Amino acid sequence: MTDRRPFLRSIFDAAVAAAHPDVVLAPRLRPVPKGRVICLCAGKGAAAMAAAAERHYLDALELDPSRLVGIATTRHGHGVPTRRIKVVEAGHPVPDEAGLKAADDTLRLAATATPDDFLLVLLTGGGSANWIAPVEGVSFAQKQQVNRALLRSGAPIGEMNTVRKHLSRIKGGRLARAGQHAAEIVTLAISDVPHDDPSAIASGPTVPDPTTLADARALVARYNLSIDDAVRRALDDPANESCKPGDAAFARATFELLAKPKASIDAAVKVARDAGYETIALGADLEGEARDVAAEHARLALKARSEGKRVAVISGGELTVTVRGNGRGGPNQEYALALAGLLKDTPDVSALAADTDGADGGAGSATDPAGAVIDQATFAKMKSIGLDPKAYLENNDATGFFAQTGDLLLTGPTLTNVNDVRVILVD
Repeated sequence: MTDRRPFLRSIFDAAVAAAHPDVVLAPRLRPVPKGRVICLCAGKGAAAMAAAAERHYLDALELDPSRLVGIATTRHGHGVPTRRIKVVEAGHPVPDEAGLKAADDTLRLAATATPDDFLLVLLTGGGSANWIAPVEGVSFAQKQQVNRALLRSGAPIGEMNTVRKHLSRIKGGRLARAGQHAAEIVTLAISDVPHDDPSAIASGPTVPDPTTLADARALVARYNLSIDDAVRRALDDPANESCKPGDAAFARATFELLAKPKASIDAAVKVARDAGYETIALGADLEGEARDVAAEHARLALKARSEGKRVAVISGGELTVTVRGNGRGGPNQEYALALAGLLKDTPDVSALAADTDGADGGAGSATDPAGAVIDQATFAKMKSIGLDPKAYLENNDATGFFAQTGDLLLTGPTLTNVNDVRVILVD
C-alpha cells in the first residue's frame, strides 16, 4: 500500500503557500505618505502581515522608523518578531482580556490619524475574535457568552458576524469611522469567508455593513441563542446600528483582497492534476454541516472507485458543527471522522481535511490540531482497538478519536487563513 500522506500534505502546503503574507502583501502596499503610516492588523496572520509591512516600508522604502506605528492583534502563538508595530497575542475563538485592550488601543490609535497620515488596515481571518470592543451596556463577559453560544449553534460565519457586528465598537465599519480624518484608509485583506464578502472578513471594520440590528435579532431567535438581557437591549438600541453606505467614514476608504480561498484551492488542484489525478474540484465556498458534506463527498469517492478512476476530490469553504456532545474537535476533524465511518471498508482511499490557519477548533492553543488524515492505517487501527466512529461523531469528539488512531494533523500556526482544504484521493 502506497503511503499517500506526504502527497496529501503537499497539496495542503501548496494551498497555504499561495496565501502567505510574505508572498501576497508587498506588491500591493502604497507609497510613503507625507505623515505617518498607521498600521492596524488583526487576525491569525496579523503579525506576519505586520512584519511584511515593516520590511516594505523600513527596508525597501527606507521610511524613517518614527513614521511607522501600529498594533497587530493575533491569536495566541501566532506572533512573530517585529520592530515598530506592536504585536498583541489574544484569544481565539473565544475573545480574552488581551483582545479587549488591543481593540481599545487600536481605536485610540486610529483616532489620532491626521490628514497627512495613511491608515493601513491589514486583515486575515480570526480578526472578529481578536478585536473585541463591546458596545456600551454590554460587559466583556456577556460578549464572550454570545461568542460561545454562536460557536455552538452551527451558524455559518457570516451569520455569526452579523450578530457580533451589532455588539461592537470596532466592527461593521466603526474602525473607519474612528480613523476617518486620515488622508486615506486602505484595507488589504486575506479572505477567509465564502464568496469573499468584505463586510464578513474580520466583521468588516472598515467597510459598509449591509446587515441590520433586525437581522441580528432574527438570528438570535432562529438559533435560540442564550443571551443576557443586556445583550437583548443592545440589539434593540438604534445607536448600535452598524455603518451603512454613504457614511462619511468611507469617503477616503478603499478595500482590496490580497488572497482568496479560490486561489489556494486552485493551487491544490494543480498539485493533484500534475500528479496524474482526475480532479473533482467542488469550489472554495462550501458551507454546511461537516458530517453532511462528508457524506456527499464519500459518495463521490465511492462512485469514482466503482468506476476504476484515479480521482482527487478537492474542496474549500468553511463547514460548521452543531455541537450536541461534549467532546473536542473542529469541523475538519468532524468531516474526517464522518469519512472514516463511511469509507472504512474501502481500499485505496485516503483523505486530509484541515484549516489553512493551522488550527481546527481546539482550545485556542498554538498546538491545536489543524485537522486530520485518514487512510488504510486509520481503518486498521479502528478495527484493532475497537473504535466506533459513529459513537465519537455523536459526541462531537473527533479529537478524542484521532488522538487514539494517531491521525491528528499538527502543523502549528501557518500565519495565514483562507478557510479549509479538504482532499479525498481515490487510487
